[in-house]
Amino acid sequence: MRRKKIYSTDFSIDVSSGKESEIFKWFLACLLFGKPIRQEVARRTYFEFQEAGLLTPEKILKAGWGKLVKILDKGHYVRYDFSTTTKLLEICRRLKEKYGSIGKLLAESKNENELNKKILEFKGIGPITARIFLRDLKKIPPRRTEIN
Repeated sequence: MRRKKIYSTDFSIDVSSGKESEIFKWFLACLLFGKPIRQEVARRTYFEFQEAGLLTPEKILKAGWGKLVKILDKGHYVRYDFSTTTKLLEICRRLKEKYGSIGKLLAESKNENELNKKILEFKGIGPITARIFLRDLKKIPPRRTEIN
């Protein structure tokens, strides 16, 4: 079965606004879709994160391992719940430590190739996840990224 392409607009995420909060929401959605799991499960799980109010790296880190596993399980992301929880915590921790925020990661990247390389440095992010994320970032007008 061929997978349908996903876009930020499928989740009511407006990356074209350039707002850091919207860009991180899209990043999170891409991370969830990065596993070989049914798209409907990844979609449902993203909305579980939204319902729980865990749409920033800080809130994900504060939630901790146990709460994240419960949210993933609630979205029926059960086969990969432990590994995805570990991956999300590692990525959010590294993002905060190395860049401070997703907006600063974007701002420190001179072009799409450099941004792609930086994203691929995160353990657990592969070329497909990076490509999906970057595809929608092209909708952001130049110099519109809001750094909060």
